Amino acid sequence: MAEAKGIFKSGFVSIVGRPNVGKSTLLNTLIGEKVAITSPKPQTTRNQIIGIHNAEDHQIVFVDTPGIHKPRTKLGEYMDKSVQDSLKAIDALIVIADVSRSDPRERETIRTLAENKIPKFLVLNKIDLVHPQQLLPIIADYAGDGFDAILPISAKTGEGVSELMEKLLSVLKEGPRYYPQEQYTPQTERQIIAELIRERALFLLQEEIPHGIGVEIRSMEEKSPTLTEIFADIYCERASHKGIIIGKQGAMLSKLGSQARAQIEDLLGTQVMLKLWVKVRPDWRNSNNDLKNLGYWEQT
Repeated sequence: MAEAKGIFKSGFVSIVGRPNVGKSTLLNTLIGEKVAITSPKPQTTRNQIIGIHNAEDHQIVFVDTPGIHKPRTKLGEYMDKSVQDSLKAIDALIVIADVSRSDPRERETIRTLAENKIPKFLVLNKIDLVHPQQLLPIIADYAGDGFDAILPISAKTGEGVSELMEKLLSVLKEGPRYYPQEQYTPQTERQIIAELIRERALFLLQEEIPHGIGVEIRSMEEKSPTLTEIFADIYCERASHKGIIIGKQGAMLSKLGSQARAQIEDLLGTQVMLKLWVKVRPDWRNSNNDLKNLGYWEQT
């Protein structure tokens, strides 16, 4: 339905759910740019990631959050606080469920989130992985929870995403443009680059290692209009993990760096000289100083 001429709508929308339900993939699809890293592994997102959807008559500021889980470290506590903070002063809420798996904890999480007294939409993600008939009992199960709409989608293929955008625009009110129209994220290039390096680690390394990895950009310098030099440290918690990250004769670190460099070059539009060092920082996820250096810690 066409909006009244001259009305500009805007608002903040949080995307929440349990780990590995597709929050970051949905954010990237909604924005049309890669602003959040993705991985099959849970708890990929550690910070609030902001993506901005711009149009002539509206601007939606999306906040992607870490997966809801029980914290076991100070990093986990920071991630949990990011989720709670994202529910404050927002105009609408997207709650995501993964229809391709059965998780009793997810049902409990969704019921709790449904108690928020704001416009809220339940997104049943990953419908590309299930038969359409499987959706009917799932929709029926959530029907009484009080959501403004239940929307089956595939964040990966884009199916159903336009319908989600229409629903969001129907509940947003007239408001200002919070960010310049050409801006799609307030994240700095350094933050995005650190996350791109960590994403490659998530894809390439063994299951037990990635959650103990952090990336710090030590320096970033434009050597010429066509060349950027980046020095970065990869934190890990054990000496044995350092050996795995580096690999035999440096093969794994070289592969990780090569794949990350290609993505960073796409981001910056220049050639990139990327130099990586692996450092052992025992229990860095419980170190206030290390968490602050990596951008995960806010003093309160």
